[in-house]
Amino acid sequence: RQASVSCNLAVFLGSGGHTSEILSLLSAIDFARYSRRIYYISEGDTLSMQKAVDLECAKAADANKGTHSTPYSFIVIPRARHVHQPLLTTPFTAMVSLAASIWHITIAPILGRPAAEVLLLNGPGTCFVLCIAAYVNRILGLRSPKLIYVESFTRVRRLSLSGKLLRPLVDRFVVQWPDLLKDGKRGEYRGWLV
Repeated sequence: RQASVSCNLAVFLGSGGHTSEILSLLSAIDFARYSRRIYYISEGDTLSMQKAVDLECAKAADANKGTHSTPYSFIVIPRARHVHQPLLTTPFTAMVSLAASIWHITIAPILGRPAAEVLLLNGPGTCFVLCIAAYVNRILGLRSPKLIYVESFTRVRRLSLSGKLLRPLVDRFVVQWPDLLKDGKRGEYRGWLV
């Protein structure tokens, strides 16, 4: 896509370090180009929401000395798996998360809500569920966001479980350490991004 063309960007904020990494990455992009931003957050993750609001306010202040409101929104997704949740109950919570993701990625855009053209992912299990929801669109022949997964900076020698699961599914798979691509499978090494 040409740099002069704007697009709608969706970002999954995974909580904790994942949120810090993805927001660091976002701080370097031109918000005028990505003119509508949709932040997916896990249920109960108010800290990630506040950090994204802080970034939005800082970028707006830099761009227009605080006089312009930039278009962004938040969508809350139930967690696919809670910390310390027994594995026996995980399929149920993952299905609830998947149903919510399908609603937001597939059904709501059909009903007129702006849809993301790019979905940026980098972390925990709920991002896998969002990816599956995007694939439902592809299976149904509906518009689907480009999926970009950026492996965590902390993954130096081995991919995370999310990275292993998402690698064959995403449109672009980006790592920050070259050793992660020694297996010869697809991916892009871009150096340190955060």
